[in-house]
Amino acid sequence: MKRFIPILLTLISLQSCSQEKNKTMQNPNITADNIVTEISKQVKNYPIEPNYGFRYENNQCYFEVFINDFPAFKQFKKPTSSAFEINPFIFKNGTQKITYKLYPVNSAVLSEETSLTLNLESFDMKNESQGDVVVQEFKTPSTEVKIVDNYSNQKFVGAGKNYYEGSFDVKVEVPYQLHSAFENAQDLQKMDKKELEAKLLKKYKEIWSIYQNKELDNIAKLEYDSFKDLFVSGYSNKNEIENNWKELNQAYTSSTFKMQPIEKYKLQFFAGGKLAALMLDTTDNQLRGNTALWAKVDYDGGMRGMFINRYFYIPQGEKEFKVY
Repeated sequence: MKRFIPILLTLISLQSCSQEKNKTMQNPNITADNIVTEISKQVKNYPIEPNYGFRYENNQCYFEVFINDFPAFKQFKKPTSSAFEINPFIFKNGTQKITYKLYPVNSAVLSEETSLTLNLESFDMKNESQGDVVVQEFKTPSTEVKIVDNYSNQKFVGAGKNYYEGSFDVKVEVPYQLHSAFENAQDLQKMDKKELEAKLLKKYKEIWSIYQNKELDNIAKLEYDSFKDLFVSGYSNKNEIENNWKELNQAYTSSTFKMQPIEKYKLQFFAGGKLAALMLDTTDNQLRGNTALWAKVDYDGGMRGMFINRYFYIPQGEKEFKVY
């Protein structure tokens, strides 16, 4: 699996007229000028640096993949075969729960021919000559349907449904151990849903104005935790971190960067209820699977949607949301 350097092209949306600077309540010592240095201090290198990913092939379905109940990948384009990395969603050694969700393509229900193959592969970044190693193979379940005496077809077990979900476990070995910012967060599912949604929407508006006003120091504070986990899990060097941060800043400070209204969303929980987000409630394949915080910007030769797929948690003993 060829490694790529992921860029955090994730943004925000909500409309506010205020130009007053906000104060974030997390990572107070992080600024736009020192975030690269502070993250690079956390990155360690090892004799063996495994990079895990799934090579997939989806047939007659769109799909999403969650790792330990955290959104890891979505495919709402034409069914195809490709690959995606999962190190950013692996915090430590051991068993990881993989959940997949399937949706029909050009139909109201999933067809009998629907299938998804997920092959877990590992690549040692310190030994490029070794190549990819297949760790585990998975394919969605099907039943055998006899057509004639000597011939039968495989029928997807979820055929006829408008949605199908399944899960399986994989085991990985990584040399690092991450303690996510939301590791000891409260279970938000235990809160009153209406009150939680109103509180979360208020937080979205606050953060939207930070991006709208191009407050780079506050943006750095908000993005530090997920940015750190991304690059620590990727064994990234300072130059890689700096290039990604610069590219993000170019988008954030662009005169074409414009936040989009927060609308048509639904409250959704992740990480066993420790995280919450307002997800876009849409069948538009260019938008679905993203949070309601997004912008449009002229990037890489055209106007594009950029999504700040941030997730929100409340630490134990506290009352206010923080951002991951």
